[in-house]
Amino acid sequence: MKLSEIPAVLREIGVSPVKSLGQNFLHDRNLARWIVDQANVTADDYVVEIGPGLGALTEFALAKGARVLAIEKDKRLVQFLRNKFANENLEISHGDALEFDTRVLYAQSRVKLVGNLPYYISSQLLLKFLEYPSPIWLMLLMLQKELATRLGAAPRTKDYGALTLQIQLHNRVEYLRTVSANVFLPKPDVDSALVRITPRNEDELSPCKFAIFEKLVRRGFSQRRKQLGKLIREEASDWETIAAELAVNPRARAEELSLEQWIALTNRIDPMMPVTSEDAPEEQFQVVDQHDVPTGGAPRSQVHANNLLHRAVHVLIFGSTGEVLLQFRSSSKDRHPLKWDSSAAGHVNAEEAYDQTARRELLEELGIETVLTRVAKLPASERTDREFICLYHGSYDGELRPNPAEIEAVRYFPPGIVDQWINARPDNFAPGFVECWKVWREKNP
Repeated sequence: MKLSEIPAVLREIGVSPVKSLGQNFLHDRNLARWIVDQANVTADDYVVEIGPGLGALTEFALAKGARVLAIEKDKRLVQFLRNKFANENLEISHGDALEFDTRVLYAQSRVKLVGNLPYYISSQLLLKFLEYPSPIWLMLLMLQKELATRLGAAPRTKDYGALTLQIQLHNRVEYLRTVSANVFLPKPDVDSALVRITPRNEDELSPCKFAIFEKLVRRGFSQRRKQLGKLIREEASDWETIAAELAVNPRARAEELSLEQWIALTNRIDPMMPVTSEDAPEEQFQVVDQHDVPTGGAPRSQVHANNLLHRAVHVLIFGSTGEVLLQFRSSSKDRHPLKWDSSAAGHVNAEEAYDQTARRELLEELGIETVLTRVAKLPASERTDREFICLYHGSYDGELRPNPAEIEAVRYFPPGIVDQWINARPDNFAPGFVECWKVWREKNP
């Protein structure tokens, strides 16, 4: 929409731009087209647009053939957009983006987020939509220039801080260009900038415990001019030794450490423990025949290497709302790392029964105990990794204590979303879970 047209349209729909809602309308069509091009939007994409306003970006995203979900807080603009775009590919959600349930995005095969984020809630929106693990493939965002600079900042600069590291731990940030305030009506007080954010490759950085990383970073930047060693002395009483290992000055401030050094610091203070220790005796699995009759025990490595038939359990935990708890498997797992899986799952050890294993795995992986009911028994197949699986379900609403050696993250999901998610992104899941979920849904449609 041209600059000359915007005032008349706003008067017609009774909208006076509200500063508290960050209502600054983009009127540069060339820039709007360029933004959509930088997101490489195609007909295969599901584009989530925050704050579509008068549809400057919406128009070009729809022209690419993409399906668009526009989240707009102002009811008057919602009605305007519905009248302007008679397009079956457009869905408009009337609501606050901070209250949007991002879990629904897992049901789409390829999600891209675009938008001109309201300056006053930009940081909160970023942290919400980038919560790890995120279902979003790419973000192309217009932000206040100061914030955009912070996201892509390098060590030893004034813009480098806690938010920089929180975002960069799992994502790459590209500062694309500065955008003059003159392309908006009304004109904001500051310039903006466009950034592109994409997930890092799984093996790009060393893994670490995110909660510990975040705690250290926040404490380290709580007083920027103070030496880091003094701010984290509770966690790092031997700071002089740690600093030498990290190759940093013992008197260094938080801003002097690179992302890689912050990860190393986190792992020095609270190491990522392997699922099994090299010094620990190897697990002995229960080996069975084609009828699931035990034939003896064998070491884990031998069972997997020789594709021997063996036993496993899967446990589905449901909250009182009916949502199912899924776990995101640790990167240190030898099979199906960084895949979504049942609430808890594991192998039946030699001389152990299915029911006993289910209770043990629930305690070891989630730190909880609850009554479990056996649902079904799945035959061994290639899809179950040659495992006979006993499937259980239980209810739990209390505190979870996920084992970081086993689990990256846990999250509750509505069953309907899980159904759509498996259909849209089957590779996101450990195959054994998919088989168990099919059985569960047959019994609980």
